[in-house]
Amino acid sequence: MSAATEEKQYRLDSLKWLVVTVLVAGAIYGNYYYSTESLLYRVLAMLAVALVAGFVAVQTRKGESFITLLRGAYTETRRVVWPTRQERNQTTLMVVAVVLIMSLILWGLDTLFGWLASMVIG
Repeated sequence: MSAATEEKQYRLDSLKWLVVTVLVAGAIYGNYYYSTESLLYRVLAMLAVALVAGFVAVQTRKGESFITLLRGAYTETRRVVWPTRQERNQTTLMVVAVVLIMSLILWGLDTLFGWLASMVIG
């Protein structure tokens, strides 16, 4: 028995990235060149070029691994156990309390050291 696994072939990746670069550079130049046109038309054109460039980029090895990363991240976000409203409120109040206490301590130390410096300097 042979367990032959087919690995997807990524041909001409360099050429695909060159196409993506040319598309993005062309969109930037076109946006500058047609700066007198309506903003809506320019944004729509940029979105269309971004979609085409994204489609070409996904056809590469790095693009495919990026999509795999996004799918994994989405799966992980579904596993997150979010805090309840009470836990969120208690944590927020604790953070606010610690910040207030630390600010009072730092204010007190600043005042003390300022007073000591003025006593030494005269």
